[in-house]
Amino acid sequence: MKYYPVFLDIRGKICVVVGGGEVAARKAERLLDCGAKVLVISPKLTPELAELKDKKLISHIAAEYSGDLIDGAALIIGATDDEKTNARISNDARSKGIPVNIVDDPQKCDFILPALVQRGDLAMAIGTAGKSPALARHLREELEAKYGEEYKILLDILGKLRVKMVKNEGIGKDWFESLLAEGILDSIKENNKEKVSKTIQKITGEEVEIDFN
Repeated sequence: MKYYPVFLDIRGKICVVVGGGEVAARKAERLLDCGAKVLVISPKLTPELAELKDKKLISHIAAEYSGDLIDGAALIIGATDDEKTNARISNDARSKGIPVNIVDDPQKCDFILPALVQRGDLAMAIGTAGKSPALARHLREELEAKYGEEYKILLDILGKLRVKMVKNEGIGKDWFESLLAEGILDSIKENNKEKVSKTIQKITGEEVEIDFN
């Protein structure tokens, strides 16, 4: 199977997680990080999910799964340990035209969730079409070691220069390559804000506010 890679905007949209265990908790937290309105359907919750509920970060229906509970959802994640329930979730979601993911069961999924390396707004996703989570994890760890928090800061800087880059066709590539050649990543790693600012001004002529947090 070939998957179409896409980054989906789910801010403010209802996303349902069916299940109340540790896997469900991880899925709910990732959805929250992306700004979704998360609804968890499960008779019981892990302490982590219960805490999110107490903080009013998630909604919770304390019941066994039922197809009518997913109406109006933007997407569904099935994270139960019951194969029959997972099959029902998949069938119900597909019949309603709602994209569905069943954890560790690609055949029941409309989409699969990649291993992810996150550095601020920089996201690097690794997918294996569900064939080898172990390989995806291995590659994620390699990327995490290679691409540190300095890339988050670099991306923030490039984002602030973006307007000028767009207005001046071709200048963006030149600026980017020159900033790297001048060692801006090393300066960021050293937390040398003054040197970073001077490098930016030298290459672009722009003054950019730099946030090292």
